[in-house]
Amino acid sequence: MPMLLIKGFYEIKGSQPDGDTVHFTADDPAEWDLVGGGGGRAVEHNTVGRATLRLDAVDALETHYGPSRDHQPLQFAHAARDDLLTSLGFTDVQRQNETVTATTPERVPGFVLTRGADVHGRCIALAGAGAPPGTSGLEIDVDVAVLRKTVNHHLLAEGLAYPTFYRSLFTSLRAEMAAVAVQAREARKGLWASDVTTAGAKITGLSSLTDDVVILPKLFRRALDYLRLDMPLACFPAFLAGVQDRYSVLSTGERRAGLHHIVEVTNGHTVRMTHQPEDLVFEDA
Repeated sequence: MPMLLIKGFYEIKGSQPDGDTVHFTADDPAEWDLVGGGGGRAVEHNTVGRATLRLDAVDALETHYGPSRDHQPLQFAHAARDDLLTSLGFTDVQRQNETVTATTPERVPGFVLTRGADVHGRCIALAGAGAPPGTSGLEIDVDVAVLRKTVNHHLLAEGLAYPTFYRSLFTSLRAEMAAVAVQAREARKGLWASDVTTAGAKITGLSSLTDDVVILPKLFRRALDYLRLDMPLACFPAFLAGVQDRYSVLSTGERRAGLHHIVEVTNGHTVRMTHQPEDLVFEDA
């Protein structure tokens, strides 16, 4: 899978990193203009080359979602965040609330591998620490061996985040990410010991989502947005039909519009997905 390699460093003071989002500064800011071959979405960055990365194929529990800054159970949200920063090379991170106030070291060298940006201008990337596996500013072939050197792979292998795949990720890399996620789930590592995405999450109010149940973050976001409408949970599938998330179900080959096809509500308060996260491939946002 050819991906653009960009060399630079991670520097997180003043930011609010979570388990799948972190700031990265390119050594050469002009290399951001190469993302997407010049015809895709632009990566937003400042004059010194600092941009926001959104880790590809990984969805960690939310630490501060939406205008109300809602979170999922923080035990797991913070575990993913802290492990991400440790894996990148930060040995001491000081915070005030979610904002980083100081780090040791102040910056760590690293690299990103990317093919594009999301609608918010964040670079969708495989991210690694240390020396890059090629020449910055050029495309390299990213195989499973290279993938295994990224923090994306590490987070899934440790059960610290959910796999969430988009169509732009090549099949061979997706298969590897799915395999390590399944291994982590079967070993009940990390969040998987508490996950109820397919078993069923009992939701009796907003606090159920923020403090109690461990579910796929995409499902959390949809459920939270719905509960803020103050509607009966029984109507949640109708809301999902209107949102029109587009995805394919790998096990059946079906292409769907709307999570209502794979989310059900039982007993008036229990929400569950009927497919595991790695069985879904979403259309690129």
